[in-house]
Amino acid sequence: MVKTLPRATPESVGIPSGALIKLYEALEKQEVHSCMVLRHGKVVSEGWWGPFNSSDPHILFSLSKSFCSTAVGLAVGEGRLTLDDRLLDFFPDLNPKEPSENLKQMRVRDLLTMSCGHETEAWPRGADWGEGDGLRKSFLAHPVPHQPGKKFFYNSLATYMCSAIVQKLTGMKVTQYLKPRLFEPLGIESHRWETSPEDIEFGGWGLHIATESIAKFGQLLLQDGWWEGKRLIPATWIAQASSKQVSNGDGGTNDWGHGYGFQFWRCQTDCFRGDGAFGQLCVVIPRLDMVVAVTACVDDIG
Repeated sequence: MVKTLPRATPESVGIPSGALIKLYEALEKQEVHSCMVLRHGKVVSEGWWGPFNSSDPHILFSLSKSFCSTAVGLAVGEGRLTLDDRLLDFFPDLNPKEPSENLKQMRVRDLLTMSCGHETEAWPRGADWGEGDGLRKSFLAHPVPHQPGKKFFYNSLATYMCSAIVQKLTGMKVTQYLKPRLFEPLGIESHRWETSPEDIEFGGWGLHIATESIAKFGQLLLQDGWWEGKRLIPATWIAQASSKQVSNGDGGTNDWGHGYGFQFWRCQTDCFRGDGAFGQLCVVIPRLDMVVAVTACVDDIG
């Protein structure tokens, strides 16, 4: 039987129903697929717009990154790697013959914070996608003009390398690794992650899960990694992952400029989120003890 989150009326947790009605009226004007609002660990509103329903796994696009980051955090907690391990140490057979000094300095930490030192993304060309080592090899061969750790540059293949590292160290794809550590304890039964031609889950994109599963993930983060009396994620990892690790802008009213953690974005209202293209969101608001999960297909989520 699928475990579901407890439900409550909005007023019982201090939220006026009228405010939520206004929220959903606004969402109806956009191509939103679903929205769940939680407070104090209870679902106080939820809605799906056809043809989507509560049991449908939804593609997360880059919200997938936050789940991949969590896999890295669990592996760090188990002593399988450290944030300061060098990228070149993981795939020696794929490394360039003469790696640059900046590439030599690139660490796991730099992959997680999107500060690899790249100026452009390392996508392979054409047929290289079909080669066995295409994505990893392309990333390792890509120019690194900046010192790693200094400059934010959004880079989905950096997350792919995180997925590859987890698979290399554990012998399991990220979903296999997360299943007993995260998915099963949370009651997430329906999940799928798309894989590359080299049989590695993309990490930075391609995860499919249901809206309530997104909400559970957010609630777990809000609870500092505790779930039903058991710690699933180290609290220190959540604190690091959700805090500003690198500057990515000048703040202001732009929610993409308030700092970046380990595959999580900081928000202007002192909260953090996992964020995927077209409006896939897991927003965690500690000061209000709230979580908001959204799936959508909108052009502008600003």
